[in-house]
Amino acid sequence: MDVRNIVILTGAGISADSGLATFRGADGLWEGHHVEDVATPEAYRRDPALVHQFYDARRARLSEVEPNAAHHALARLDAEWPGELLIVTQNVDDLHERAGAKRLLHMHGELTSGWCLACDQRFSWSGPMGEGASCPSCQTTGQVRPDIVWFGEMPYDMERIDAALRNADLFVSIGTSGAVYPAAGFVQSARYCGAHCIEMNLEPSQGSLFFNETRLGRARDLVPEWVEEVLA
Repeated sequence: MDVRNIVILTGAGISADSGLATFRGADGLWEGHHVEDVATPEAYRRDPALVHQFYDARRARLSEVEPNAAHHALARLDAEWPGELLIVTQNVDDLHERAGAKRLLHMHGELTSGWCLACDQRFSWSGPMGEGASCPSCQTTGQVRPDIVWFGEMPYDMERIDAALRNADLFVSIGTSGAVYPAAGFVQSARYCGAHCIEMNLEPSQGSLFFNETRLGRARDLVPEWVEEVLA
């Protein structure tokens, strides 16, 4: 198989190996909260303090974890692959960047970014945000929210992602359940355009039948092996 253009989708399973909880457990809770209480625009309007408390805790947790072997392997692939490569992550953590990945998109936003609803600017953010946060661009207070794509909002950079999927020779999905759209539909888009599709996961995803290959196991084990194959 002649491969030049690669698109990689990563989900919560790749960060789970660094000790970050996966997005939604079998009980439907996200770190003890119902998703609709902390990850929707309605939740933010209803109880901004709770939402800020939740994301401030997630942001603080980032300083306690490190990229794992899967993140480092993808960063190596990014550095050494001569063709087109795009890593699309559903994760809002910064572990891909800290491992060294450059050709990267955060389709669901980033914990380390804020968004001012007053002036529409986005900016780097570390530490607590809270309801009283002040925008570094316009100095407005109380209008800064986490730069996170919540349920009911449009993911970022979809046009760029769609273009990459249309041109992909190889599509690889790592550590994602295949339950959340539009990311769950990427495999169908890529395969329709002729890409070979591989999934790596602890168990088959909901869209497993659309992949040419399924490799089961931990991302920290599977991804370095696969990157060695590709670069060889």
